[in-house]
Amino acid sequence: MELNYVQFTKEMKKDYTILVPNMLPMHLKMIIQIMKTYGYHVDLLETTGSEIAELGLHYVHNDTCYPAILVIGQFLQAIQSGKYDPHKVALVLFQTGGGCRASNYLSLLRKALAKAGYPYIPVIAMGLSGIEKHPGFTLTIPMWHAMLYAVLYGDLLMDLVNQTRPYEVHPGQAEALAKKWTDRLGEEMGQGGRVSYRKVKKHYREILKEFAAIEKRREDKVLVGVVGEIFVKYSPLGNNNLEAFLIKEGAEVVVPGLFGFCFYVVYNTLMDYQKYGMSKLAYPVYKWAFSLFLKKQRDMIAAYEEIGGYRAPTLFTHTLELAKDYIDFGVKMGEGWLLPAEMVELVDQNVKNIVCTQPFGCLPNHICGKGMMKPIKERNPDVNIVAIDYDAGATQVNQENRIKLMLSNAWRNHQKIDKPELVTQKEKRLETEKKPEPVPI
Repeated sequence: MELNYVQFTKEMKKDYTILVPNMLPMHLKMIIQIMKTYGYHVDLLETTGSEIAELGLHYVHNDTCYPAILVIGQFLQAIQSGKYDPHKVALVLFQTGGGCRASNYLSLLRKALAKAGYPYIPVIAMGLSGIEKHPGFTLTIPMWHAMLYAVLYGDLLMDLVNQTRPYEVHPGQAEALAKKWTDRLGEEMGQGGRVSYRKVKKHYREILKEFAAIEKRREDKVLVGVVGEIFVKYSPLGNNNLEAFLIKEGAEVVVPGLFGFCFYVVYNTLMDYQKYGMSKLAYPVYKWAFSLFLKKQRDMIAAYEEIGGYRAPTLFTHTLELAKDYIDFGVKMGEGWLLPAEMVELVDQNVKNIVCTQPFGCLPNHICGKGMMKPIKERNPDVNIVAIDYDAGATQVNQENRIKLMLSNAWRNHQKIDKPELVTQKEKRLETEKKPEPVPI
């Protein structure tokens, strides 16, 4: 048994508070509301500031993956804040169980807790891989089912805020509307029981209509996509509020949703079977899950197309078709083939300027991110990509100066061409569905 491994017991569920590190606030607030319905006491940590990284560095080696330094620092800051009783808290880490350093977060966090004087605090691995067992923390099929819709709702709200915020006449209106829906949906899904899919599709259209009704200015903006390692890509703590900085510099930010990563995890299991003969028992389940995910995504895209006014997400099978000639789908360490796939997906949406965010020293993302920039640029010479390293030793000024240089080139290129109309994903989707899958499933 691993050193300092403390189980989260059934007795702990009654009065322990489970702390969750922040990455995607809208998604996680809904997920937390679902967990509360099933008897868990959960708090989302939304703290920011340089002191978090400094605290993490005090207990973790500086060569450690930057997201681990931040997450561990955020946990320790919360424990030492006086807000929680250290003897009545547990910590949760989202784990895929993959081959990158993120799968060592559990050991790193436990060592840091022991060093800080808290070896008794339980650390829970949350994921489908079943890395560890905790009798007091079990996620049932209805819970996973509800969390799936939290991801879909979260992606929709995040996307609409990004497409609305740079143009809104009354600043803050898009975020206020997203908060209203996050609270409403979290409360609705947090009532337990079966989630009505008919109501989900109805909510898609209601949300799109309310965002479409926000008064907007007609302004010319440069589209800038953000890809990279999952934590640094999404977390304002991890990327120094990158989205807010890009908006301040006159850009519209385009960030691929979390549902794409869920697709990636499922598709990797299908590839394990196709390429290596692995996961034979899991294959039928994941094949069914892949088909289910596609149906859910098609239904969301249909809502975009019906209401109009916003770029719809790209159907995942079209993303596979775009990426198949760039990288093999067997490359799956870290974000793996998904990272360049999201780049070419953005290019296909006429988002020709991309910031690739990566923790310094993250080998998978340097290979699949920075390493894939050259072939992508060779086939798409009008694409403007910059790789930005995020690390405790990297200065925010240096990062922002490099992004400003990229934006300067982006504006120069943007003025040479006519601004494209909204991408009609429907035609691309219909064309893709006529073709066979890039890899048979």
